[in-house]
Amino acid sequence: MADDCTHLDQVTDVTPASDGCEDCIPIGDRWVHLRVCMSCGHVGCCDSSKNKHATAHFHASAHPIIQSYEPGEDWWWCYIDETGLLVEGAPSFSHP
Repeated sequence: MADDCTHLDQVTDVTPASDGCEDCIPIGDRWVHLRVCMSCGHVGCCDSSKNKHATAHFHASAHPIIQSYEPGEDWWWCYIDETGLLVEGAPSFSHP
């Protein structure tokens, strides 16, 4: 599936910046699922969450690719190409 994405060159060696949504924690809000930005490591909540911070981070930063931060999920998503990705040999993150 990675052949459908033209933005893999923007992926860097990231470390998730938080164990929870970096934007929900300071305001005391909750999230449904978490996503990690594969350009900078920002952790944001998914679009099923009230605040949709992962997508907001994309719009603010133009970082195109996120990875699920959920246990057992290794999929990636490219916002620009609107495609899911499975990247062989990619790091697998999951929050505690």
